[in-house]
Amino acid sequence: MAAALHHEQELLVRLKQGDESAFTALYSTYWKPLYFLAYKHLQSAATAEELVQEVFLTLWEKRASLTIHSPAMYLAAMIRYAVYRHIAREKKHPLLPAGEGSTVQLASEEALHTIDHKLLFDMVAKLSDRLPEKCRMVFISNKLLDQPIQEIAEQMNISTRTAEAHLSKALKIMRSHLGNASSLLLLF
Repeated sequence: MAAALHHEQELLVRLKQGDESAFTALYSTYWKPLYFLAYKHLQSAATAEELVQEVFLTLWEKRASLTIHSPAMYLAAMIRYAVYRHIAREKKHPLLPAGEGSTVQLASEEALHTIDHKLLFDMVAKLSDRLPEKCRMVFISNKLLDQPIQEIAEQMNISTRTAEAHLSKALKIMRSHLGNASSLLLLF
């Protein structure tokens, strides 16, 4: 597990330097989970694929200026924000009265929601860095990449019960540190 973490960090360093093979490795590893995460929310294969491509394009274009500690968490956040932006663009508001006031109010509510979600995600990301390695890996895979526990257990060569125990421990640690905001973990 430590070797996998070291390998990811090495890929991130190489990515920042413009190494296309590092980008390809990240793409190969995370494309499918990101696609399924987007598809789960959108129920459109074409849109999910388009958003995943946009995420990887943005990753490549901004690679030099990014500070990424965990590619899985970072990419999961990117795809979630891309999905939210897409839904907001596509959403029709037929019940809202026409006029500037309602548009401004709606825009400010959406901005506040986005800011709140980003702050929560940042808190969760920082806390997950403090988790024991296996707990962190199970938490990220299950809560951010939406992988089933059984699949995670197989990937990590551990029993399903052990994976569940790691997830339970991770959630307990998160709840204890997040306090009142812990109910927001349901978003993940």
